[in-house]
Amino acid sequence: MSTSKPIPNGTASGPPQPPPRIPESFIEVPDQRRYVLGLGVACQAVKLFDLSQYWFNYTEASPRFARKWMFADFLLCAVLSWLRIPRLRYSKAVVALQILSLWLFDGLLFGGISVNVGAGGSVSQSGRSPGSYLSSRTSVIWDYLPDIGLPVLYGAKDSHLLGQHTVRMSPISTAQLNPYGETFCLPTPNSHVLIPVLLNNTTPNSVKYTLTPLAYSESSRSAGKIEHLELSTKDLRAIEQSRVEYLQLVRAAAAKKDHDEYDEYDDDEEEDQTLSNGHGLQKTQDLTYIRLNKPGTLRLERVIDHSNVDARLVFPNDITVVPCPRAEFTPESMTQVEDIRCATPRLVSGAGEELQLEIEIFGVPPLSLRWTREVGSRRESFMVEGIEGPEHEHPMHPSDDRRVSSGQRVPTQVKVPLTVLLDALGTHTYVLESVTDALGNVAYAGQHSDSTANPTGKGVTAQDLARATTRSVSVLRRPGVSFKHCGPGHPDSLLIGSEAPLTISTQDADTQDAPWDVTVRYDPPTEEGGKPSKRYKTWTRTLKTQAERKELTLRANAPGEYTITGVRGQHCEGDVLSPETCRVIERPHPTAEIEWKKIHECSGDTGVSASLVLHGTPPFQVYYRSQRDNEPPREVAKTFTSSRGELTVQPERSGHYTFKFIQLSDANYKKVELKGPAIELDVHPPPAADFVSNAHGGRGKKSISSCSGNLVDVDVELRGTAPWNIEVQIVGPKGSEVVPFSGIQTAKKTLSLPIPKTIDREGGTFEIDLVSVEDAYGCKRSVSVPGIAVNVRRILPTVKFYGKADQRHVTVLDHEQAVLPLRLTGEGPWRVKYRRQDVPERTLSATLRTPNDELRVSGKGTYELLEVSDSQCPGSVVEGENTYRVDHVPRPSAKLSTDVQATYEQFNGSHILPPICESLSDHVDLDLTGRPPFQIMYNIAKDDGLGATKLLDQPTFSSIQPRTRFQLRTSEPGRVYYEVKQIGDAAYPLAKNKDAIIPRSERLLFEQQVLMRPSAKFKNHNRLSYCLNDALSAHDQPSGDGLVVLEGTPPFELQLSVRNLAASEVYTETVVVPDAAWRVHLPNYAFRSIGPHQLTIDAVRDASHCEQVAPDPLYRTIWVDVAETAAIIPFSRREDYCVGDVIPFQLEGTPPWTIGYRVNGKAHTQEAKISPWSVAAAQAGELAITSVAHQQKMCKTAVPDLRYTVHALPSAQVGHGRRIVQDIHEGDQAEIVFTLLGEPPFTFTYQRAELSPRKGVPGKVLETHTVSGVTAREYSIFSALEGTWTITSISDRYCRYPPAQQDAADKSR
Repeated sequence: MSTSKPIPNGTASGPPQPPPRIPESFIEVPDQRRYVLGLGVACQAVKLFDLSQYWFNYTEASPRFARKWMFADFLLCAVLSWLRIPRLRYSKAVVALQILSLWLFDGLLFGGISVNVGAGGSVSQSGRSPGSYLSSRTSVIWDYLPDIGLPVLYGAKDSHLLGQHTVRMSPISTAQLNPYGETFCLPTPNSHVLIPVLLNNTTPNSVKYTLTPLAYSESSRSAGKIEHLELSTKDLRAIEQSRVEYLQLVRAAAAKKDHDEYDEYDDDEEEDQTLSNGHGLQKTQDLTYIRLNKPGTLRLERVIDHSNVDARLVFPNDITVVPCPRAEFTPESMTQVEDIRCATPRLVSGAGEELQLEIEIFGVPPLSLRWTREVGSRRESFMVEGIEGPEHEHPMHPSDDRRVSSGQRVPTQVKVPLTVLLDALGTHTYVLESVTDALGNVAYAGQHSDSTANPTGKGVTAQDLARATTRSVSVLRRPGVSFKHCGPGHPDSLLIGSEAPLTISTQDADTQDAPWDVTVRYDPPTEEGGKPSKRYKTWTRTLKTQAERKELTLRANAPGEYTITGVRGQHCEGDVLSPETCRVIERPHPTAEIEWKKIHECSGDTGVSASLVLHGTPPFQVYYRSQRDNEPPREVAKTFTSSRGELTVQPERSGHYTFKFIQLSDANYKKVELKGPAIELDVHPPPAADFVSNAHGGRGKKSISSCSGNLVDVDVELRGTAPWNIEVQIVGPKGSEVVPFSGIQTAKKTLSLPIPKTIDREGGTFEIDLVSVEDAYGCKRSVSVPGIAVNVRRILPTVKFYGKADQRHVTVLDHEQAVLPLRLTGEGPWRVKYRRQDVPERTLSATLRTPNDELRVSGKGTYELLEVSDSQCPGSVVEGENTYRVDHVPRPSAKLSTDVQATYEQFNGSHILPPICESLSDHVDLDLTGRPPFQIMYNIAKDDGLGATKLLDQPTFSSIQPRTRFQLRTSEPGRVYYEVKQIGDAAYPLAKNKDAIIPRSERLLFEQQVLMRPSAKFKNHNRLSYCLNDALSAHDQPSGDGLVVLEGTPPFELQLSVRNLAASEVYTETVVVPDAAWRVHLPNYAFRSIGPHQLTIDAVRDASHCEQVAPDPLYRTIWVDVAETAAIIPFSRREDYCVGDVIPFQLEGTPPWTIGYRVNGKAHTQEAKISPWSVAAAQAGELAITSVAHQQKMCKTAVPDLRYTVHALPSAQVGHGRRIVQDIHEGDQAEIVFTLLGEPPFTFTYQRAELSPRKGVPGKVLETHTVSGVTAREYSIFSALEGTWTITSISDRYCRYPPAQQDAADKSR
């Protein structure tokens, strides 16, 4: 472990360590260390507990302990490294070493790794059945690691020493029939059951049993005879296979079954089978089954294993199988019982009657029956025991008693009566739950019903089973009916010619009893004197409700009394509830008593009035018709809330009028024809007059203005009979005057009235009032209507621009509004019309509020005033002061100076500047117009090489002079474009005019080609390798070694020099390169001496004649290594080797070396960076060294005389490479066969070890033997001892396995 220590003073500190994952503000570092160490200690404590479980209580799940703790330790180390806790922080290598150490420790503790010191075999384990088979337990870790040839690691993966032979003394074998004490029965005559047999330490070869019929008696032959049966190994396998297939079908059907079709009985049966097969078996135990398809007593007689040895039978060895019991209601019971019963009158709790049911039960007596009763939400369970048939009550023979005591009674069929009491309303459901026979077989009722009960012969369906095991009786309450919203004190109304809907409601009725039949009787009303009605007749009808609706409607079309006499549902009689009687009264039509009166005034009849007495149900609505002369009649309606009312009609126009009442409505009837009196009269309305004007003054007075003339026009409206005479009063400030007008023929008349002279001369206000009006009949009436106030103006409004003629102009910015001052006279507000003289057809208007208001305009030009009007009168424009000029400050602009040499391109409007070399300074001069200082914003763009341009920058520079110098960008080669986007000056600064961008068609554009300066460099500075006397030519290799990269305008002229450091010689050559890349190729120069050479780029020129870029000294020069030929020399003169041996060689030359060799004719190459070098003999055959090269596979030399013979390692097998476990009995011998592979003669060592006390732990070695000089391929020994035989080593003529220690030492040397 490494711990962090403080850094001494004066030394440089390392890089800062990252902080812990958990911040110290949350958990301090010492606490973090304490928690992590506590977690580690807790894990080790749990590991010790699992270790005790593994060593002292081994189970099938024990091999998982090794994998579990390998994962836990890996997770602990990984999380500890991830947390980065100080003083517990390790490098990745240390963490990996910790994980590997913990894994090795876990493998040794939990059997993942077994150490075999001197023993090469492994210990087998027992399975469920004895015999010879392969062990399934192998290593956990070393199965996934390559074989590294260590003999001490036991993993059962050594291909040279395979197999083991274990001899065991067979224990006592037992067989037990029905080990779990289950009961079995046959559901149907065609079904079968599987009786389990528990086997211990045996694999049966034959099972013999007998089957005795149920009613078997030695004295009687009619009951059948005892059958002797035998099952072979093939029969047992077939039974097991059919059992597995059946279970798979049952599980698949259960998975597909819908929830609504789920049968709990099937589930219980499958659950029973699962439980019977799910008992935990020990390692030496196994289950087999006997198939039985007929009832009787099965007795297990004999079980013989493969060694023809009888297994010991465990008592009891017999079991009785009978037909399964069943219970169901008899068909007679189903037909006799009605599904629905009715409650008796005045009994709410239920019917109180008994119900007789009959149950048919089949099985071996005595039988037990469990059944339930459910009424509403209440559920009760009952059980009846000791059910027997009459033949079993008094046995006639003593043999019958013996059969009863031995449980071999014959199944019988019994009919049992069941009496139940219907003591509550609702549905009574009786369900047969289960039946149990004398042997304890439990069957749910209906589960094993006889298929003959179905008359179709197609088997019993689920509906048939439910009908056979369930009886339901519904007890319905008696329905009660009555009228709704109608009774003795609340009669219903009937309108003449219509029907009255009477609602009959059903109460306390069950929907199951619907629909209901209701009987209704009708009694007509009696006439005066108590005589029966001749118009209506008495009747009785039966009405039926719709489906489950509890209300029905009786439409009564005659007055009288309707009585409910009875009710009956689909099943039950009902009761008539109160109110059972509904009286219907016929309502008469409404009528009216009408009296007309004329209204008379001075001019004659002016209207009519009517007095009305109304009969009916208020509110009333009276409809009358009025017609004037030959005009179309007009209908009018009026509403009265009481039985008396007054109606007054006074038309505004004269003429001959006719008034008549036509219809009457009340609360019951609408628009009943009314034959009321009519009245005709000539109406002369009284005269009336009023002013007509849209202008209003204060307090309801009307107001007009007069701007010129001595008369004022006033409009009046007259009503009555023409012609009219009116009187108008003019009220001035000092007096009044009445002006008459006579003979007016039209209803609307314009009167011209004189203005009082004082007001006409000076202006002011006077009032005009109507005094009286007289019509054609001489009826004169005074008029009281609001008068008209007349405002007389003698001074007209005017408008003009303020300022002298040379001052009426203003200059503003083009985006600002100009303010033009005005002077106005008159009464505001004013409306002024004006225009701009350069656009005379467009007239503008503005509303002004004050005499010194202003016009706000935005365009430049000369503005002219046209008209003016104030709130009362139109006015005039003052001549000579009606114009105002507005000018704009011009925006700044820029253009190229005439001294700049540029070519103008008409197509795109660009100025093309002469090209220039990269990094040379260049500029252009710009002429600016505007108000300095100037700001110029421009775009700089460049070709991106794909046919488009890329914006490089958008700078802004300032200038205080009209001519400024514009610096050009030449730092990068390519086509550079310049575009002046915005220009600002003192009037239009850029900060305030960001959106004022010069239109693209008006921008100044110029461009320039910047030529690239040539450059040349090596792509990398890897060293080149050549052999002595080679020419300096290009190597055919895809890498960039020796590649010169050039930039500029091709073709290039490249000058290079080669310097030989050993001879102090310099060779110079100039080559012409047409492309941008060139691999070094100087065929005129050859290397005449070994050692390093220096290749340098001296100069480069391109077609642009620009000066070259300063060369990079790192990429200007590369080195060339010139070497002599390589050689390889072996260390030993041996010619025979074994597979796995290492053959060493000495290499001469310059690393790295490339060695070529051939194994059994297949060529291989290997690279070596150091000498000596060795090659491993991986497979048997011939190994030959063919070539050696150095300097990156150059200077290759052929090797003709290095050839070796590689022999395969010998192998040995016990039991032909398998793990054999053989059980023998006392006195027998087992043959152990050793198979030897290799070149004879052979020498091998084998050993016998005791049987393993625990899995994964090898047994103690009891004896070891070595056999020499064996020339045969197979060798056998016989033994009667118990133990495990394995081979630990083998040698043939050339090789030994595992290799001896001295051989390994020789190889290391």
